[in-house]
Amino acid sequence: MKKTESRVLVAMAFPAFAIYAFLYLYPSLSNVYYSFQRWDGVTKPEFIGLHNFTYLATNDDLFMKVLGNNFRFSFIVVIFQTLLALLFATFLLKNTKTSIALRIVFFFPTILSSVSVGLIWNFLYDPNFGFINAMLKSVGIPGLNWLGDTRYSLYAIALTQVWFHTGQMVVIYVAGLQQIPQELYEAAEVDGASRWQQFKNITWPMALPTTAVVVAYTTIQTFRAFDLVYSMTQGGPLNSSDMLVTLIYNTAFSSYKWGYASAQSIILVFVVLLLTYLQRRTLRLNTGEK
Repeated sequence: MKKTESRVLVAMAFPAFAIYAFLYLYPSLSNVYYSFQRWDGVTKPEFIGLHNFTYLATNDDLFMKVLGNNFRFSFIVVIFQTLLALLFATFLLKNTKTSIALRIVFFFPTILSSVSVGLIWNFLYDPNFGFINAMLKSVGIPGLNWLGDTRYSLYAIALTQVWFHTGQMVVIYVAGLQQIPQELYEAAEVDGASRWQQFKNITWPMALPTTAVVVAYTTIQTFRAFDLVYSMTQGGPLNSSDMLVTLIYNTAFSSYKWGYASAQSIILVFVVLLLTYLQRRTLRLNTGEK
């Protein structure tokens, strides 16, 4: 009976595993294979060992610049998106009609496509007719070329990313904060604790597990923000807003260096894994967990 039951379970799981293997496992293993090859996507691959990785680490200045862009972009978005989401969630915690309506409003941008959001903000950032420059000029501040200036393009996209996904993180925070026992706040009020003291000693420590989820998810979002970046600047000007995902795309589809692009994508995976591990480790230490 146990053997028959095991065969039935394997048979039931096989279709899902076959789809997973075809769509994820096989492409991932192929990517690892091609990272050790020199391949233009057409001719026969040539095995070159670790050359792609050593060249990335020692000779590719553009890759290092783009990696720095991605770190700055991720840092800005993670900090501001997390803080804003926690702030909004704190005020929208109660299940009143107004709070529920505002949660829907904040969450709405998340259901839009990245390209749509990019086109909307392209119009807002337009140096001649954009709403942002018009507002600045109305108070006597000269307008800026937000997406066409190497000094501002990365930060302009970071602001768009924060606007795009903060509402999604608000919903996650609301779900986490609603799990905090109300008795803790009632006891704190009896002891005369202020709202800030309640937040510092109850809300923030109890919200750290949710914060770990929000920070990890936001970090992953910032390293895969291809659609938004490509629709707004395509990585320009002068690679000032290039991210690893746009660089990998250009390496493969513009320069036809598929093997080199595979090596870049593997580095991207390891960077994201390392960052998320360090974030979870840091938040666990703050909660006293080992």
